[in-house]
Amino acid sequence: MTKEIFKLLSAKYLIVATLAIITVGFHIYLIFTGLMPNLVSRPIHLLFVLPWIFLLTQDENISKFTKYLGYILLACAMFSSYYIIVNHIDLEEQYGSLEGTLQYFVAISLLLAVLEMARRAIKLALPLTAIIALAYGLFGHYIPGDFGHQEIPLDSFLGTLVIAEGGIYGSLTGISVNVVAVFVILGAFVGVGEGGNAFMSLSTKIAGRLRGGAAKVSVLASAFFGSISGSASANVASTGAFTIPTMKRLNYPASLAAASEAVASTGGQIMPPLMGAGAFIMAELLGVQYSFIMSSAIFPALLFFFTVWIGIDVFAKKYNLISMSNNDIPKINLVLKLSPFFILPFGVLLYALIIIKKTPQFSAALAIFISISLLLVNKDWQFSFKEFIFKFLDGCISASKQIATIASVIICAGIIIGVLNITGVGVKITSAILYLSNGELFTALLLTAFACLILGMEVPTTAAYIICVSIAGPILQEYGLSAIQAHLFIFWFALLSTITPPVCGTVFIASGIAQVNWLKVAIKSMKLGLGLYLIPLSFIVNPYLIKPDTHFTLAFISFIKIGLGLWFISNALVNDKLKLIYRILLSLFGLIIVFFPL
Repeated sequence: MTKEIFKLLSAKYLIVATLAIITVGFHIYLIFTGLMPNLVSRPIHLLFVLPWIFLLTQDENISKFTKYLGYILLACAMFSSYYIIVNHIDLEEQYGSLEGTLQYFVAISLLLAVLEMARRAIKLALPLTAIIALAYGLFGHYIPGDFGHQEIPLDSFLGTLVIAEGGIYGSLTGISVNVVAVFVILGAFVGVGEGGNAFMSLSTKIAGRLRGGAAKVSVLASAFFGSISGSASANVASTGAFTIPTMKRLNYPASLAAASEAVASTGGQIMPPLMGAGAFIMAELLGVQYSFIMSSAIFPALLFFFTVWIGIDVFAKKYNLISMSNNDIPKINLVLKLSPFFILPFGVLLYALIIIKKTPQFSAALAIFISISLLLVNKDWQFSFKEFIFKFLDGCISASKQIATIASVIICAGIIIGVLNITGVGVKITSAILYLSNGELFTALLLTAFACLILGMEVPTTAAYIICVSIAGPILQEYGLSAIQAHLFIFWFALLSTITPPVCGTVFIASGIAQVNWLKVAIKSMKLGLGLYLIPLSFIVNPYLIKPDTHFTLAFISFIKIGLGLWFISNALVNDKLKLIYRILLSLFGLIIVFFPL
């Protein structure tokens, strides 16, 4: 027997694979039923997530105490989730108020499990924020002045967070169940098939022969792949494993190789068609079709990648970077053979979303079925059922792990949002920012951007966006911004921490692959990622940029104008051969063009 057969027949793999199939099957099943009560579907979602965090993704260096504590929390949380599922009708009639010792046990065990899930998935920052929020909800009535609140009965406070839809089973968890998980599944099946190779081969074929070709390949590949994965870190780890060594082999400075990949991977989260979990949450919060989010985001995303491209081109001139060799560039036959592996699923997805206007979930389900069907063949279009089995199971396992990680973030963020709503402190913070901004929109924008940066320091983009938009979104709209402007502005600035010191996740990963000092990478990343800082401000001044669906001509003119300004600024920042006075003048001229309203 082959090693693969032994792997397939091992008891542990069979258990993991079975759990993964059930997890994936449940989320796809929900798409076609949609009749399951929220206090059933959402606890089941958590029930499937718990084992992946507490049993199947443990750190090898974990202490025995933490390990066994995790087992206890797992057992308690699974029992508590089961309790809510079985008794959901009676719980709904309690209107968020706990009754009896058992329900207190259910509430406390679930809150502790969710906090520990988030800590294991993304370290301490988010669960610590949630703990502070919980402490404020419990003891905030002792705080004098405006930032205190009336005492909230413990049964009502915990009940709203746990047995009602105001906390861990709130609307954010609903988005995780019904939308995010489905697109994670799609990305996983595309990834385990030939979709990743297809993106890379197409990108290499398009950009490989250009000046600084390897870096430009990373820009295209990251734009393609990142728009599916929605994770900057996953993007760096996957495409960077190919592009960074290739760039170093072609004598790119290691810091530039890492910076190119870090910045391009960050941009994947703002690149339609998928844009990551945050974009789906945005569509739900705004109550609009996902296609509207896509159309609003497309020109800003293209401007971002254009700015990165220009920066790389200037660096290529500076370091005399050559194109990739012919041996590294795939033949057109290979590109054509691989292209259906992403054209078919994403063609179906976009057709269903945009042309026949199906829901994102239904559209993704169609694309998932296409992606699974494509697992039956390899890159040479040869049928292999054995390979299909392994790819299918690996896709289910990969999807389940990603669903668990994202759910850990979203459910924990739900605690914070729940406390904000119960105590009303969100309104008070909003009022404080309005007071500090003294009626000035620009000051309010700076305060909001700073808050996003601080929150994003160790909190993933999705969580930072959710928390910031809950507090700052209403403020920006009070200053006259449209809802989509406010949400996109906050979403973009939530990305800043991925390339901005001191906590810059993609920079650390890329510098590790390139084996170079992270600070050098961060400096180059901030130069290349200029668009991440300026474009959100540009669509505040030029609102037509995000309205191509209703004002295409004005949106396109804004796109060209802002692109020209960013070209001047990028050249001034990157090209240090120019005299300082010329660089300053170029920057000023570019800023005038970018921020001159139509």
